[in-house]
Amino acid sequence: MPFTRRSALLASGFGLLSPKALAKENSKPSPVREPTQKHLNELNGLVVDVMRKTGVPGMSVAVVSPDHVLFLKGFGVRRAGAAERVDPDTVFQLASLSKPLSTTAVASLVGDGVVSWDHPIVRSLPEFAMSDPWVTCEITLRDMFCHRSGLPDHAGDLVEDIGYGRNEIIRRLRYIKPDTSFRTHYAYNNMGFSAAGFAAAKAAGKSWEDICDEHLYRPLGMANASSRHADFAARRNRAFGHVRRGDRWVVGEQRNPDAQAPAGGASASARDMATWVRMQLGRGALDGREIIKPEGLGETHFPQIATGPAHDPMHGPTFYGLGWDIDYGGPARVRWSHSGAFSLGASTCVYVMPAERFGIVVLSNSAPVGAPETICRSFLDIVLTGKIERDWFALFGEAFAKMAVPAYGRDADYAKPLASAPARASRAIYVGAYRNELYGPIGVVETSDGLSLTLGPIPTPYPLRHYSDDIFTFQPPGENASGVSPVRFSRSGGEKASAVAIDYFNANGQGVFVRS
Repeated sequence: MPFTRRSALLASGFGLLSPKALAKENSKPSPVREPTQKHLNELNGLVVDVMRKTGVPGMSVAVVSPDHVLFLKGFGVRRAGAAERVDPDTVFQLASLSKPLSTTAVASLVGDGVVSWDHPIVRSLPEFAMSDPWVTCEITLRDMFCHRSGLPDHAGDLVEDIGYGRNEIIRRLRYIKPDTSFRTHYAYNNMGFSAAGFAAAKAAGKSWEDICDEHLYRPLGMANASSRHADFAARRNRAFGHVRRGDRWVVGEQRNPDAQAPAGGASASARDMATWVRMQLGRGALDGREIIKPEGLGETHFPQIATGPAHDPMHGPTFYGLGWDIDYGGPARVRWSHSGAFSLGASTCVYVMPAERFGIVVLSNSAPVGAPETICRSFLDIVLTGKIERDWFALFGEAFAKMAVPAYGRDADYAKPLASAPARASRAIYVGAYRNELYGPIGVVETSDGLSLTLGPIPTPYPLRHYSDDIFTFQPPGENASGVSPVRFSRSGGEKASAVAIDYFNANGQGVFVRS
């Protein structure tokens, strides 16, 4: 469940510059605004205060300026109720903070001439297809990495949640109905982004995980970073994901994001991330060594598509680059940023100020409540203006609270059944196999306790609870699940149900399953 900020862009000449002109402008000497010890002391107190307000179990924070680490510290515990403390080498799942790391790795391939940003995905992934054959032929790494594919926002995530692997998810992109025209609108899509990452790796003749190891983590000395979930799970010093139960944070289901590894599958420590930010500020160089050619890396920082409108007449829109949110907080004050969030227990944030030449990374082991974003934005205010300009905790807390509300089943309180369960003899009208191109086959089966819904490539049963008439409910699985979802059978008279619409799958009108 990624979260992308919509900050304002001050109308300035930067929005009119070409990538080469922008690189030339950004290469002009600018004063380094290095955070002072006073700023760092305030940051320390800020982290403690945000953790107190939210109860988040653990956090790790790094500040870099301009080519060295100024602040690197862990706070809290790796697992609620346990004694192991978070330290700078504690490994966290990064969620969508993986995206700018992924495009950094691909920038290395671009710099080496293995691929270009305009490499057609189908050229190296012939099994890939979109719903429109012309788009299939034309869509490139650039298109997917900046979310201008025409795919609906987050479409395909639920295919992962019910158990399908990366190859099958990528194959099923062809069944997703586009939400907009190709290359005309921004819509955040994890599976499209991941298809681009897998295509780049295939062009290099390697697995995605090996590309990240060989072109990013090892060259930078990111000793604890990986894009394999198995590596993260094997770390002794790792943070467990937490979800909130009432007023307590507890360890819940641990997310395995391998199916969308380029979009959300990386893990790293704050020390690892500090090194990566140093390389970003160094335009591809670290400690005098060129790690990634600046031409390839620089393209990731250039706005590709607008993500939000102007907030007032004096400010322009916000943008997405290649794996980066990009906005301008004032004349020549470009900001690169990204958040990451798993509702199953990860929340992360990075902000880089290239002209000011400093950056901050905040990692946490809780479901998103706005804590990392609050710390990042408040610290930027402290360094740039001397004070916190607004209540960022209220802003981000409210935004994430709204995101946590289910997008399905809003027309009634489906947690409270309106009628008793139908008699056993009537259950047969619902039992059977149903099909849907995007989400695959499902089954409705009768058990000793009633009816169950089976989902996924390895059919997994979920109890159906009667709500009213031909409406049942079930509790969906996975990262994007929240409350119960209505399951609405269609039938005529005493005939067997001919179809079933499941609200959880129906956000884009593709949640109807027809009897086989």
